[in-house]
Amino acid sequence: MPHLHMEYTANLPELNADLALMRLNNALVASGQFGAEFDIKSRAVKVETFRVGTALGERAFVHVKLALLSGRSPQIKKQLSESLLAVVQDVCEWPAEVQVQLCVEILDIDRESYTKTAIGH
Repeated sequence: MPHLHMEYTANLPELNADLALMRLNNALVASGQFGAEFDIKSRAVKVETFRVGTALGERAFVHVKLALLSGRSPQIKKQLSESLLAVVQDVCEWPAEVQVQLCVEILDIDRESYTKTAIGH
């Protein structure tokens, strides 16, 4: 735990998803909220088909979802959200001709029903 999902639109060619995930993972480790770095699982999905609003101008988005075991305070969640957003803002040069929306969402996973095991080293 945690699980980080990053969705980003295909019209952001400067966005290096692997680098973004590494930087997001590092921000999570630096937060001190997680026991071990190998507990952080992140993935990125490039969205080829999307629409932002109804205007004809070119738009894009990066949406980060962080799923955590329940029980953290609203203040901790806000700190995590703000630190992840800061990473995303600084992860690449954003195209001047595209209106880009960056957002972070924090989700609770029910602690009582979550199960996990590790296989191998």
